[in-house]
Amino acid sequence: RERRGGKVASPGGGAMAADRQNVNKSWEHIQNKYVGTGHSDMTKFEWACNQHRDTSASHIGHYDMLSYFAVAQGESIGRVRYQLLEKTLQPCGPPPEREEDDA
Repeated sequence: RERRGGKVASPGGGAMAADRQNVNKSWEHIQNKYVGTGHSDMTKFEWACNQHRDTSASHIGHYDMLSYFAVAQGESIGRVRYQLLEKTLQPCGPPPEREEDDA
C-alpha cells in the first residue's frame, strides 16, 4: 500500500466499484437493445423461443448452411427457407398457460 495525500490507497479500491457500475449500465443497455439477452423475469419458454428464433434466423441468413440443409433433406433451398420461416412464428409450439398468482 502506498500513502497518497495522507490516506492509505488500496490497490483497485475505488476503480472496481466504478468498473462494476459501468458494466451494469452497459448490460442494461444491451438488454434493452437486444431482446435475446434476456432479463430476470424471463421464463424458460421465452428463453428457449429466443434461442430457436436466433438459430433459425442464422440458418436462413447463411446461404451455405441453407443449401447444406436443402441437400441433406432432398428439398429445394426455397422450400427449406420457407419451412424455417414458418418455424420462427412459434418455434417451441404454443406458449404454456400462465399460472395466476393470487397473493
